[in-house]
Amino acid sequence: MQKSMESANLQKPMGIAMFGGVVVSFAPILYALSDANPLTGAFFRMTYALPFLLLIIWFRKDIDSRSINTRLIAVIAGFAFSLDFLAYHSTVDWIGTGIGTLIGNSQVIIVTLVSWWLFGERPNLSILICLPIVMFGLILISGILDDNPYGDHPVRGVIAGVFTAIFYSLFLIIYRFANRELAPAVNLQFDSTAGCALGLVILSFLPLQSIHVEPIDFQPNLPMHGWLLALAILSQVVGWLAIAYSLPRLPAAYTSFAILLQPTLTIVWGILLLSESPSLQQGIGMFLILGSIIAVTVYGAVDDNDSKQV
Repeated sequence: MQKSMESANLQKPMGIAMFGGVVVSFAPILYALSDANPLTGAFFRMTYALPFLLLIIWFRKDIDSRSINTRLIAVIAGFAFSLDFLAYHSTVDWIGTGIGTLIGNSQVIIVTLVSWWLFGERPNLSILICLPIVMFGLILISGILDDNPYGDHPVRGVIAGVFTAIFYSLFLIIYRFANRELAPAVNLQFDSTAGCALGLVILSFLPLQSIHVEPIDFQPNLPMHGWLLALAILSQVVGWLAIAYSLPRLPAAYTSFAILLQPTLTIVWGILLLSESPSLQQGIGMFLILGSIIAVTVYGAVDDNDSKQV
């Protein structure tokens, strides 16, 4: 009887988490349809989300007892997020939505290695086995060994994808410090989103043309901005708030499934909606990386017996 009650209590947050995963899985598709350059897409994705997040904060009126320093840490996390989005959108442009999203989600391995170094949270055997498998998968996806790889610039896309994972890992680690006071999720998201938008503006004024990065295009062109507005509302507001609400209320095994739903569905949408067609070698590489991410996520990235208390 108790188990059935616990299962019933998990149905609502699990349903919300899966809904969030499905919504966020369309984010790279909407970006690709907008035909915006990486900085433009990332900037308006954040900027259009800010007033909606502010409205939610105003209506909820939750108590936010964070100090100014803690809020600044959330803004700094947003700066790291701006680097992540620049790299991620570039990856999507160069190698496609499915492959680009999958490489970015390999951050679970990088976060674990950095946590080992910074916090003494020793990784278990699964991540040590999966790391070389992911490296081999990246080589296959890059097209170095392939006569006809998918993507305009597959090697460049893999490099940008690896930086996506690194910057996203940096964002998560800083965000972890920003959330030590357990602020309302929407307040924390507003601060990091504002920091991300500011970081993207700064990046736009840097001479990045040598790495094939164009500045933000502030002209309100249609249908570009229609797609970016939909991206902001669906992904940055609805999708991530659903995930942020549900994950703390779910056991690890359930959260693992919800998190993995997003990159898996993005691969499917890329094939069905954008006619993306990775080569056989790239498909094998994607399978190796996805399998490694699943293994690390499901079997746990940290050896609790050896980890130190932070």
